[in-house]
Amino acid sequence: MKIVIDAMGGDNAPQSVVEGAMLSIESIDNIEITLVGDETKIKPFLTNDKRITILHTTEVITGDDEPVRAVRKKKKASLVLMANEVKEGRADACLSAGNTGALMSAGLFQVGRIKGIERPALSPTLPTIDGKGFVFLDVGANVDAKPKQLLQYGIMGSIYSEKVRGNNNPRVGLLNVGTEDGKGNELTRQAFELLQTAPINFIGNVESRDILAGVADVVVTDGFSGNIALKTIEGTAEMMFGLLKETFMASLKTKLAAGILKNDLKQLKGKLDYAEYGGAGLFGLAAPVIKAHGSSNGRAIYNAVQQTCHMVENKVTDVIEETIRKMDTTEGD
Repeated sequence: MKIVIDAMGGDNAPQSVVEGAMLSIESIDNIEITLVGDETKIKPFLTNDKRITILHTTEVITGDDEPVRAVRKKKKASLVLMANEVKEGRADACLSAGNTGALMSAGLFQVGRIKGIERPALSPTLPTIDGKGFVFLDVGANVDAKPKQLLQYGIMGSIYSEKVRGNNNPRVGLLNVGTEDGKGNELTRQAFELLQTAPINFIGNVESRDILAGVADVVVTDGFSGNIALKTIEGTAEMMFGLLKETFMASLKTKLAAGILKNDLKQLKGKLDYAEYGGAGLFGLAAPVIKAHGSSNGRAIYNAVQQTCHMVENKVTDVIEETIRKMDTTEGD
């Protein structure tokens, strides 16, 4: 299995990417990794190059670049060359912690969509109280969506949840303003009807206040609502830990308490960190394309590589394509 990684993408690149790649090689037997980026910056951190090769380039797409323009103009950028390796069949999947919009553009232009999928969805796995997590899509690949696209999101999320996350008959919920049938706007009402007839375990509408409690294994929404929900969850978690830190630093007594609880607080923070579940998959593309969090450390990159390998091994892309093909054939009869 060959995985190609944008070594220059992310806040901590290339160090965190290289460290993650080396962790992956040590832990995953049947994997070869290509790091795309500036060789002179990568090599100082590459202490074990077993099954790791470097595709050298000095051009980089930054977070400030306009995604589509950058992908079209910066032909030698690490992210673009990474996607091209998949397009040319030299790699099975790719991974970047860089510019999200550029990765989506490169995925569409270079890798291409699965036949029958109207639009890809960006999908992280978010934490739940029980530690199992849930697949959330879309969180920003498309701010405008049609009912059929939400139907396809539900199917793709269900397949991923089963094949990669090991959930038997995963529960799929539609994010809405209430749990009753018929709730929501025209988009959610029409999507609800389509999801009811889909070959998935659709459990109906779910509310945002319940998703972190594990009400569903897959939660479907449009990219506009999904991105707002994701950023709200991130902001709430940051605020909570900020308040905890402020409280524990308030006096000598609370500082002593913080010292006692230090390990427990680290475990809690890790449980709430969705980077522990891997990256966000761009579901609907012709090969696995994973977006790691921009602030990923080596461990988070390793988790994203592991996730990518599971998608390749379980032929998630092929299963999605076959399921969509069967549905389209049935509709045409």
